[in-house]
Amino acid sequence: MARAAVPRRLTWQAATVRETREETGTARTLVLDIPEWSGHLPGQHIDVRLTAPDGYQAQRSYSIASAVHPVEISVQRLDDGEVSPYLTEVVEPGDQIEVRGPIGGWFVWRAESTAPVTLIAGGSGIVPLMAMIRARGRQLFRLIYAVRTPADVLYADELRRRAVSDPGLDVHFVYSREVPEGWPVAPRRIDVAVVNTHAWPPDFEPDCFVCGPNTFVEVVADMLVALGHDPKKVRTERFGGA
Repeated sequence: MARAAVPRRLTWQAATVRETREETGTARTLVLDIPEWSGHLPGQHIDVRLTAPDGYQAQRSYSIASAVHPVEISVQRLDDGEVSPYLTEVVEPGDQIEVRGPIGGWFVWRAESTAPVTLIAGGSGIVPLMAMIRARGRQLFRLIYAVRTPADVLYADELRRRAVSDPGLDVHFVYSREVPEGWPVAPRRIDVAVVNTHAWPPDFEPDCFVCGPNTFVEVVADMLVALGHDPKKVRTERFGGA
């Protein structure tokens, strides 16, 4: 997931690409070794900066997908982007890129929290929520993941494996344009009925994290509040585009 970078007094350093993994036809995970890494909280992000031979620089922010170091970021390619095409099509293991972070203190989940957790993701908004899933211990998590088609699911194998093997994690997919073969419902957008059925009820006082495109986040956050969730416990992270 990419966002406009927020300037902050942090030190740029060289990160080495340890590994790359193709997540979908347009998304790729980079595993980064960052020598001076001090650790991060699930939900934080890093800035990535690229410098052209003529000195032109471009930077973007990418959510961290891993629970611990090495740092993993998953990048969705934007055809008109300045940074994402390079990260998804050009970078290879052994290459170095400039990074700084971790950044962010609001949209984070802390392991000492004992409240159940509802995670709602739209598209590549799954990335910071995946860090939370990977960091959870015995806390009870429910994930609602909305995508256009099955081919657009990031971390598909891992999520399905966890959904089967981990009784503390419930995963529900919502497909808006195409459903898998044998799927019990027709394509649909996320709605109040989905949230009411698959999120934790408000009387459980869950921590809610919603991440995705601007409109998606606004609509889902409004749904949660309308269903009775405390607005102070609904944390959102959004990015541009539809």
